[in-house]
Amino acid sequence: MPLRLVLASQSPARRKLLQAAGIEPDVLVSGVDESQVVSDRAEELCLELARLKAQAVLGRLRPTPEERTLVLGCDSVLAFDGEILGKPADAADATRRWERMRGRSGVLHTGHCLIDVVHESRAEAVASTTVHFADVSDDEIAAYVATGEPLAVAGAFTIDGLGGAFLTGIEGDPGTVVGLSLPLLRSLLAELELSITDLWTKVAPGGQEIEHLG
Repeated sequence: MPLRLVLASQSPARRKLLQAAGIEPDVLVSGVDESQVVSDRAEELCLELARLKAQAVLGRLRPTPEERTLVLGCDSVLAFDGEILGKPADAADATRRWERMRGRSGVLHTGHCLIDVVHESRAEAVASTTVHFADVSDDEIAAYVATGEPLAVAGAFTIDGLGGAFLTGIEGDPGTVVGLSLPLLRSLLAELELSITDLWTKVAPGGQEIEHLG
């Protein structure tokens, strides 16, 4: 049975990560209001948001019996200095965060919720990675915030973009910091009695069509 993965996220970084791993997802933005979920535990918060995103997209799908459809919801938050940090409210907020974070460390948590539409089963978990921030200067912070990049991501930084130069190291899976852990996705697929190789695809020259490798 053909296997389809629907990514319930508007994040281009998550999509690119999957594509680089040989997986071509369909993308449907969940439209979930993240402010509706409140928790004082970062792991619980990101997993509940990932679950809500997957369920929101699930309700809009019309799967056929000839196709096995999976929905993947993800959400990331940064636990830093006793606070849970999602996307900054504005440039001033991003600047304040970097002034606090520089030279210190935080833990980036990414919740994953994978739903098998046909079999009505679900697997979910949280991946966590410690991030060490460089002791960046005020000028570097101002220049980085001015690019707009930190305003669009949890924790106000990236590892796969301009912000990567301002990290001194990580402890854990770098994909978690991007927003999707491939090793964890592999484990979740195994819980649903699937292999990540079932999702591998090959794009023909020019990208005109996709054929399954398996």
